[in-house]
Amino acid sequence: MAWKFTVFDGGLKKIARYQQYFVIKSTMKRNKGFTQNGSRKGGVIWHTQGSGKSLTMVMLARNLALDPELSNPRIVLVTDRDDLDRQLGNTFAACGLEANRATSGRNLLELVAEKKSGIITTLIHKFDKAYAVKKYQDASPDIFILVDESHRTQFGSFSARMRQMFPHACYLGFTGTPLLKKEKNNFTKFGELMEPHYSITQAVEDGAVVPLLYEGRHVEMTQNQTAVDLWFERHTQGLTKEQQADLKRKYARAEMLNKADQVIYMRAFDISEHFRSNWQGTGFKAQLVAPNKASALKYNAYLNEISIVSSEVVISPPDMREGYEETDDETTDEVVKFWQKMMKRYGSEDEYTKQLINQFKHGSVPEILIVVDKLLTGFDAPRNAVLYLCRVLREHTLLQAIARVNRLHEGKEFGFIVDYASVLGELDKALTMYSAFEGFDESDLVGTLTSINSEIEKLPTRYSDLWGLFKTVKHSYDEEAYEVLLADEELWEEFYSRLSEFGKTLAIALSSEKFLTETDEKTLIRYKADLRKFQSLKASVKLRYAEAIDYRDYEPKIKKLLDTHIQANEVVQLNEPVNIFDDKMFNQVKEEQGVYQTKKTTASKADTIAHATKKVITEKMDEDPAFYEKFSKLIQQAIEDFRAKRISDLDYLNNVVDIRNKVVGKVHDDIPDKLSGNEDAMAYFGVLKPFLEKYELGEEDLESAAADTAIAIHGILEKHKKVHFWDDEDAQKQAVNEIDDYLYDELKTERGIELSLDQMDDIIEKVLQVAKHRSYN
Repeated sequence: MAWKFTVFDGGLKKIARYQQYFVIKSTMKRNKGFTQNGSRKGGVIWHTQGSGKSLTMVMLARNLALDPELSNPRIVLVTDRDDLDRQLGNTFAACGLEANRATSGRNLLELVAEKKSGIITTLIHKFDKAYAVKKYQDASPDIFILVDESHRTQFGSFSARMRQMFPHACYLGFTGTPLLKKEKNNFTKFGELMEPHYSITQAVEDGAVVPLLYEGRHVEMTQNQTAVDLWFERHTQGLTKEQQADLKRKYARAEMLNKADQVIYMRAFDISEHFRSNWQGTGFKAQLVAPNKASALKYNAYLNEISIVSSEVVISPPDMREGYEETDDETTDEVVKFWQKMMKRYGSEDEYTKQLINQFKHGSVPEILIVVDKLLTGFDAPRNAVLYLCRVLREHTLLQAIARVNRLHEGKEFGFIVDYASVLGELDKALTMYSAFEGFDESDLVGTLTSINSEIEKLPTRYSDLWGLFKTVKHSYDEEAYEVLLADEELWEEFYSRLSEFGKTLAIALSSEKFLTETDEKTLIRYKADLRKFQSLKASVKLRYAEAIDYRDYEPKIKKLLDTHIQANEVVQLNEPVNIFDDKMFNQVKEEQGVYQTKKTTASKADTIAHATKKVITEKMDEDPAFYEKFSKLIQQAIEDFRAKRISDLDYLNNVVDIRNKVVGKVHDDIPDKLSGNEDAMAYFGVLKPFLEKYELGEEDLESAAADTAIAIHGILEKHKKVHFWDDEDAQKQAVNEIDDYLYDELKTERGIELSLDQMDDIIEKVLQVAKHRSYN
């Protein structure tokens, strides 16, 4: 059963999510029933974009093809766009299922008429062409028509042709967006809404997609010099005076343009600054939706002229015969020239689109992809985090477009919709208040978009929560008290969590024009200064207590925030924990110099050394358990004695320096002379001695027996050593047998130490564990 819900997508094993499993089960159950006219019962499957809709189709097709109750089922996958048709075919191919792509109406007719079990993909208009070739009709109920984004095509003339040709087929519609009220009223043509449906809210709660934050931005500052100056001051504070002057010169260029071009230039300028300040260098990308092809080229030209971010244009070919843009009859000489240039460079439309998409998905450039209609649906680029809307979109097209930035990617917590076209205003009211979404039920749109303001509203709480951890510290500038407080592991984890949340929320706030405009300068300075202060504290505490570097420290948005909004000389960069084997670094800590070039207290220096040593002991414990266990207890005792104020700061420092020196120098206090220089045998001696101490042996006999056995075991392992020894079970078995013989003959028989077989097995197991760890380190 499970294999029907498992696919290998491009080599990755993917198992059905719960909503996929249950909707396929309910669909399979429903299609076993028939309507009064003999058709199989169908329905509509609504699973939000980004939740694996294409894989649901693959899994459903597999379940249909393998159903023992269906004889030779024919499965036809229908879309209304060529790129979606290709995408579906590629998904099936990647999952190991062959899908025949109908190249024409006549070819579609041939594929269906073969009546062989199989999968066919086609564009919906090919049904009309197929019917024109021959008034073909097939009344089989074992034909399954899976219509992708069914709401756009299910009621038109093409759909009528489809139903004429296959009157008793099972029609199953798939959609990633909610259905308009008028579509719901026409459900009888498809059947019912298949349960469970999977809304955007559920997908966000499950972590299948990231939530979307919406911000309306309006750029019209040319007549207000005060607003322009304030805007520059807040958006360019990370730049040098020369860079700021260069930007002002470019900004002034807008005054030379006509009104329409001026709007595009100003938006391009604002987009450049917004992307630079918040996203550039993070690895994330953006899409810009332009009103038409000519304006798309202008956005590209102005972005290039401003030269802050890189961009490319992906459009469909212009109407070469008429030389006019189809949307508003403007001349498209520039568009035609652009298209000819692209065809000369790439050779074909497919290659042009494919290469630019590949660069956008996997390369460092372009940072922004400018589109009109292409790539607004069925285009998945997980690094795509921002959608700049410079065009009014409505209903399903708008829902499809905004979902381009909801895909999961490491370090991506939100997708951002930045609206320059006033599609949704401030989004402070219900989405259904806006004409773009007025045909939907409000409940179906819950969770689609969240105003960026609602996320920013959390900033004061997260700020106070962070400070609340340190309410017991009497003096707010007592850095030593902060560090000592964070010695508690649970408190440290909570500190990290709260600092991370505050940093992320501040990053979102500083990307918002409204927040920057409405927040007084003192508050902004305080937020930034305290973020810097706590980032510095985190770095100090990590060093002092030898915390492992957590790669989440390098979350791109947080790093971007620090780089952009806080001057570099004010940011404390994280250092690797002190290496106790590096005498130069160790002496630097031990002396008056601190790692951050600031004077450190005696206790802080001792903590840094103690925790760095403790970390090394923990990491190396398995290499020589007896040796490191001893020093682990000593270092922990020193830390606890200082915490309980049983020893002074200076005694604490002297103790941990002494322990560190013995750990680094591998100083063994109680090892027989015959083991001198043989560290492997010393480690085995430490394993053996506790086993032999259970027997009534004199100290000299005990040490002699343990040392001789350790040397013998070392010799046996050296004799059998070979490349990939630890992957070769036969080689290991030979060594184990020889060690077993030695333990039996020498210890039990010759020395009279009555080791049981279980004890011998335990000795061998522990010795081999130590030997393996030593060989890998």
